[in-house]
Formats: sequence, structure tokens, C-alpha cells
Amino acid sequence: MEGLIVVIFVAALAIVTLGKGIRIVPQGTKFIVQRLGKYHGTLNPGFNIIIPYVDTVPYRITTKDIVLDIPSQEVITADNAVLLANAVAYINIVTPEKAVYGVEDYILAIRNLVQTSLRSIVGEMTLDSALSSRDQIKAKLKTAISDDIADWGIVLKTVEIQDIKPSETMQRAMEEQAAAERQRRAAVTKAEGEKQAAILQAEGRLEASRKDAESQVVLANASRDAITLVTESIKGDSLPVTYLLGEKYVTALTDLAASPNTKTLVLPADVLNTVRGLMGFK
Repeated sequence: MEGLIVVIFVAALAIVTLGKGIRIVPQGTKFIVQRLGKYHGTLNPGFNIIIPYVDTVPYRITTKDIVLDIPSQEVITADNAVLLANAVAYINIVTPEKAVYGVEDYILAIRNLVQTSLRSIVGEMTLDSALSSRDQIKAKLKTAISDDIADWGIVLKTVEIQDIKPSETMQRAMEEQAAAERQRRAAVTKAEGEKQAAILQAEGRLEASRKDAESQVVLANASRDAITLVTESIKGDSLPVTYLLGEKYVTALTDLAASPNTKTLVLPADVLNTVRGLMGFK
């Protein structure tokens, strides 16, 4: 009976020992082996044998690309504008032993490194430049990070700026500034319109005054020529002048009689003599 127990114990121990000595590493993964607490080697995908109870596998590292989401953070630009920026980084662990022994937590370290570098890069740019230069920020960010994480056996495949936008407070300030700018432009446009209208009105009045003056000159010349012609025509004979003035006199009286304010109109009996008397003819 005791012999059977010993056999069972030995068989169980052999099975456990065999299980501890065999390691099957899946594709896309590498195992870190420590021997008595010290780094011994790295197991590649497939069937591997280690020394039971002496070798241990404390770390299992993926060799596939890792996507790191960089949390959003506030970034202050060179012109004191507050932006919200977040990113995503794609990394690959090429030397697992450096990743586990070179830094305490490489995921946390890379996230902090990206955030710090992003703040530094955007802090040297103005608001307009930061909002319109994602490719430039991306290139600088990749250059700044790649050398640092290379010491940890990690390669930065790429880093992308997911979003970069003004903070809520900054957005409100920009909206107010844009509204003020629109009002200023509207006021300038209105003032320019009023100015042009005033100029056009003044030019119109000036042109009208010139036309009035020209018409007065034309009328004066016409009157002068008419008087000259009449003077030459009558040559001391008062009858034509009397006839013309009498015609004007009668026309004026007719217009006066047609006025709604005229109640009674008395005409002289001898219109011809009246006109002659007005002219001083006997």
C-alpha cells in the first residue's frame, strides 16, 4: 500500500515537473525566462523547454502592434490660447527584455512621454498654427519620442493627432471675437456706403448747380440776343414793342384770373394806352 502511494506521488511529481518544464508560446507572443530571479532568455513562439523549479516565466510580452490611446489634455499655445489635444500611438516591442527591465511600466511611460512632448511642441506654436499644422505636430512628436523609447526596445510605428480644438472657454471667447469682428466689418461697410452716398449726392448737387448756371447763361444770352433783335427791328417805332408788351400783359392777367385765390379782376378799358403809358410812350 505504501509502495502504491509512493508510485502515485512520484508519477504526480513527474507530471507536474514535466508541465513546468514545457512552455508552448503562442504566435505573436514572447516569454521572458528568469533563472533564480535573473534574466536568462526569451522564448520564441512554439515549443520550448525550461528547467523546472529553476526557470520561471514572469512576463508574457506581445509582439503585435499595440495601440495606445493618449488621453485628452489641455495645452497652452505660445499666444496663451488653451487647446484640448489627444493622440493615438502605435508601438511594437522588438526587444521584450528591455521593455520589462528598462522601465517599470512601459505603457504608462509612453503615454506620459507623448503627453509631455505634445505639450512642449504645441506650446511653441500659435493658436492658428497649431490648429492647421497637424502633420507638422505629428512629425515633431514622432521624432521626439522615437529616440527615447528605443532604449526600452520599443519602436514607434506612428503617432496620430486624433483631435485638437480650443477649450470651451476659448471657443466662447473666439465666438465673441468673431461676432465683434463681424459687427466691426458691418459698421465699416455701412460707413463706407453712407460716405459714398454723401459723395454721390454732393456730386449730384454740384452737377445740378453747374447745369443751372449754364442754363442761366443760356437764358441770359438768349434774352440779350432777343433784346438786340427787337431793338434793331423797331428802330424807334413803338408799335411792335407795344404789341408784344400788350400780349404779355394780357397773358399775365389771364393767368391771374385763372388763379383760385382771385375773386375779382378789373381790366382797364384801354389796354393799348395802358401799355403805352407803362412804357412811357405818348
